[in-house]
Amino acid sequence: MAPAPAARKDVSDSSRTDGTEPTDEAVVEAASEAAEGLVLSRYKQSEVTDLDVTVRFEDGVLEVDVYLNAPDDPDPEVVARDAVDAAEAAVDGLFER
Repeated sequence: MAPAPAARKDVSDSSRTDGTEPTDEAVVEAASEAAEGLVLSRYKQSEVTDLDVTVRFEDGVLEVDVYLNAPDDPDPEVVARDAVDAAEAAVDGLFER
């Protein structure tokens, strides 16, 4: 079992070149999809006993929690941390458009 520590990231200073901001729903969806996609790129879905991705985005602050119960190869703790990083990168991409 590998809970990844919650990651908090302030994206309120980020701005898009077109002057618009993504919706909170778009931010949460992008982060969730990226985290889950990263995990499923490292393990077969049938190998994952439990995967819980929790994403919150409030007042410009992104919080991502990933809990992963999967085989030890690759190391699930590393995969969970990588999933958090992927979620953050996906959100960064939304704000950089």
